[in-house]
Amino acid sequence: MIDHKTMLQLKRWNTPTIYNGWEMITNHPRTSHFNREPVVDYMPNMGSMVGRVITVVVEPSNSKHIENKTAWADYRQYVASAAGPKIVVVQDKDKPYMIGAFWGEVNSNVHRLLGCVGTICDGGIRDVDEMHNAGFKAIARGLCVGHAYSYPVEWNVPVEVFGTKVKPGQLIHADKHGFLVIPEEDEDRLLHASQFMDSNECNTVIPAARSGYGLPTNIILENLNEAFKKFGGNVQKELQRQGEW
Repeated sequence: MIDHKTMLQLKRWNTPTIYNGWEMITNHPRTSHFNREPVVDYMPNMGSMVGRVITVVVEPSNSKHIENKTAWADYRQYVASAAGPKIVVVQDKDKPYMIGAFWGEVNSNVHRLLGCVGTICDGGIRDVDEMHNAGFKAIARGLCVGHAYSYPVEWNVPVEVFGTKVKPGQLIHADKHGFLVIPEEDEDRLLHASQFMDSNECNTVIPAARSGYGLPTNIILENLNEAFKKFGGNVQKELQRQGEW
């Protein structure tokens, strides 16, 4: 498992770049481990976020949850005990409706104090400006006015959000494009693979595409074909050098 310093380096890249690196090293299908449904990033100017998953399930429409008088204290103890930086992944059982928001000014400030950098919430949020002021990034399904009976129902359990299953403790990378859940066996090689793929693009196909304006079409196509050939050759050389990424 990677350390905080490596997470900070991963945070410098957007989530599609991390995906490009991940697909080179993983044995999992390229169609897995990311959101299958649209998400909304309400703080895109904050860039990407990276952290360990903590999970909570909510059901704001159900008033019976207020009967659990220790729910909030027990849940906060779980949040505080988990290693950080942390991203709170919230499954809302009221989906597709948004009856109440788990997140607002108070909850975001509390979670920020407990080492959480943001949330991926398959439900509604509110107090967006105040959440932003707290430095707490929010990726959610929509906005909501009230909180209704928004209590923690379950926590530290596997959840499903935006069509993707997520487990506590997993590494997750997210930004305005969506999120990618990294299998544990892929963590150690992820940073190098992502850096390599970005550098390979910047040294081959992107310069060829940017420098071709005004050239004859046959020259443009020749240059592009050569660039893509070089790109693929670099990938093969790196695969051989690494053995198997």
